[in-house]
Amino acid sequence: MSSNDARALARSLLDLCRSRKLLIATAESCTGGLVAGALTDIPGSSDVIDRGFVTYSNAAKHDLLGVENATLTTFGAVSKETAIAMAVGALENADVDLAVSITGIAGPGGATPGKPVGLVHFAVAARDGRISHREQRFGAIGRSNVRQRSVVEALRMLLEVARGPKPPTKAKREVATGVHKRVARSPRRVAAKRPQPKRPVKPKKT
Repeated sequence: MSSNDARALARSLLDLCRSRKLLIATAESCTGGLVAGALTDIPGSSDVIDRGFVTYSNAAKHDLLGVENATLTTFGAVSKETAIAMAVGALENADVDLAVSITGIAGPGGATPGKPVGLVHFAVAARDGRISHREQRFGAIGRSNVRQRSVVEALRMLLEVARGPKPPTKAKREVATGVHKRVARSPRRVAAKRPQPKRPVKPKKT
């Protein structure tokens, strides 16, 4: 994949989002802002790109995106769970319609058992609730190649989600509590008791 591929995808994404009035935020770890850079390198991108988060450390992922420490400890920074939490966190911290996240091991170091160099997790979160995740194992193809291919993959995912149903009009976000508000019920009407007809009193027999 060349820089021309990324530029073509970025241009297509910007055109599509502009026509659909969609705003984008990015949350990047191993790519260090390259996705935001590929998009903002194109003139006129300011009407689509809102902001980018470069969260290289675990502390940054927690502080800026709200990724739970338990998620980072249990699954690791390079994981499906962290990628999704990053995308959702970017969406919650920006007034946008789509957010993409990238977290991976570009190399040459950083590999751990089960997580080789070239492993990258991607996620896209949409304001309408859609979440897309993808895992790529690019292999030890060199740090710059892993990062460049990650940019292309992230742009492709954004395009796929942007082509889907248009997110609803943005409204003020409320903190999810997991408790559903009950709709107030109107008080039940108490049926009026109908007067019972008086029974004639029978004369007592003597």
